[in-house]
Amino acid sequence: MSAAETQKVKVTVANPTALGLFGLAMVTLVASSQKLGLTTGLSFVIVYALFLGATAQLIACIFDFLHDNIWGGTVFGAYAFFWYAVATAWMMKMGVFGPELAAACDVKQLGFAFLGYLIFSVLMTLGAMEVSKLIFITMFVIDILLAALSLNAFGVAPHETHMIGAYAELATALLSFYGCGAVVLNTFFGKVFLPVGKPFGIFK
Repeated sequence: MSAAETQKVKVTVANPTALGLFGLAMVTLVASSQKLGLTTGLSFVIVYALFLGATAQLIACIFDFLHDNIWGGTVFGAYAFFWYAVATAWMMKMGVFGPELAAACDVKQLGFAFLGYLIFSVLMTLGAMEVSKLIFITMFVIDILLAALSLNAFGVAPHETHMIGAYAELATALLSFYGCGAVVLNTFFGKVFLPVGKPFGIFK
């Protein structure tokens, strides 16, 4: 091989979607338990936000990009940093970084952040239509969750939007657990063990 020639090496990696969905399922299950009043406080929610919601999805993001999957990589990456940011915001509000930051927290800024993620999520939901029906439904429920979180942060019907967000978060967890199982078992068994529904076939 001459000095001017280049060589491309392709590294084969397994589908990271199951790991990303598992991370999403775990953090939303734990977080929804707090919103539904089944548990109290955010201390342990922060742990799962950082390690499952954030880090597991970030790993899935990196490997999805290696798969040349721009949709999966972008979605997992964006939601990973969402959970890093949310966990940090919770810690700020709880005074972990000092009373000055805690006193300066304006929950409406979170409202704008949730609104930005809602806009992003709606756009990604369009892409999800060409992934599978299960992923589309999951993304649609996430849209509802983000809309509820945004309205709640802006003080719009606080009780109602809180409960809508709580049940949407629980639904996200259950759908994500199913999706995780489907990706692993369908691949492992080499057949459709848990159906996820074919893409809609509208845009592709």
